[in-house]
Amino acid sequence: MDSKAGDLFSAEPADAAESGGVMGSLPLKELDGLPPWLSALPHRLWLPKGLSPSVAKEWFDRRRASIRPWAGFVDHRKFTKPRNFGELCQRVVRNFDTYNSNYTFIFLGLILYCIISSPMLLIALAVFVGAFYIIHLKSLESKLVIFGKEVTGPHQLGLAGAVSFPVFWLAGAGAAVFWVLGATMFVIGSHAAFRELEGGSEMEELFMEPV
Repeated sequence: MDSKAGDLFSAEPADAAESGGVMGSLPLKELDGLPPWLSALPHRLWLPKGLSPSVAKEWFDRRRASIRPWAGFVDHRKFTKPRNFGELCQRVVRNFDTYNSNYTFIFLGLILYCIISSPMLLIALAVFVGAFYIIHLKSLESKLVIFGKEVTGPHQLGLAGAVSFPVFWLAGAGAAVFWVLGATMFVIGSHAAFRELEGGSEMEELFMEPV
């Protein structure tokens, strides 16, 4: 109990924790160009193995670069009723592949809207983040033991979730999740079903031709 434990979240030796944990081991050049909110995170804050600010930025940039123009995405002239069920399925499959990045940002936008429009959800998220950060700081000072067992990284996340669960329950987090999923399925599903394929009717006829 008196000996200092390393960064329990990353399961690395103590000397690795002294160097800053997962984020602290990143070269400074990898932190250049990151969004301010991401680069400002404490270097000793735990991140799951394989996940780092540079990986998150690379994923975000890749998604943003593959977005189809929004003007064409919402062009009402390109929306028509499918002629049959086969054409409907073809549209859904092909449009999901074509507009995958657009759909991803719509999903993220709906999540953001749901959180911003519900002050209680913001409070619940703040309680969860605060509880997680306090537990993490305690684990850096000494081993965190509950009922004779050391609380490691995943368990610390679970502990923070248990602490903030009453607030999430009061905020109606379950209803918010179902609202986001329902709104996402309706918006994205409707667009994928009624948006003509890239290339217009000729492309659709090509896919509908028997082999």
